[in-house]
Amino acid sequence: MSSTSFETAVKQEEEYLRKVHPTPEEVPGCMKLLDDFLLCHVMGNQLKSMYRYGQMSVCSPKLEEFKYCMTIKSLHPEERRNAWIRHRAEWWASRRLAKSSEDVWELRTEPLKNWPPASPEVTTLSRTID
Repeated sequence: MSSTSFETAVKQEEEYLRKVHPTPEEVPGCMKLLDDFLLCHVMGNQLKSMYRYGQMSVCSPKLEEFKYCMTIKSLHPEERRNAWIRHRAEWWASRRLAKSSEDVWELRTEPLKNWPPASPEVTTLSRTID
């Protein structure tokens, strides 16, 4: 688990998202988010998810993104961009700070002893073939 606080992670994510989406036009529109939600239910995506993860795709987060977009749709474009960036930054920060598959590994603070192993002298090659 990271020692970064949630607010620090949110600020870092906001800074990154502001660079990626410098203008209000860069923020995905509600129709794009609706398309993403509907594509989640397509049979090809569901089969791929079933093959990779052994379960159907969970599409509810995509629906929530679309609903959130609809709630901020009436805001001024710059306010909408700021609200969307804050919302996405919180999502990424919570994802960064939550447990992940990488948590099974412990960070090594020093190299392993005798690694890589010293190669044994090759004695079989020095023998002559009679």
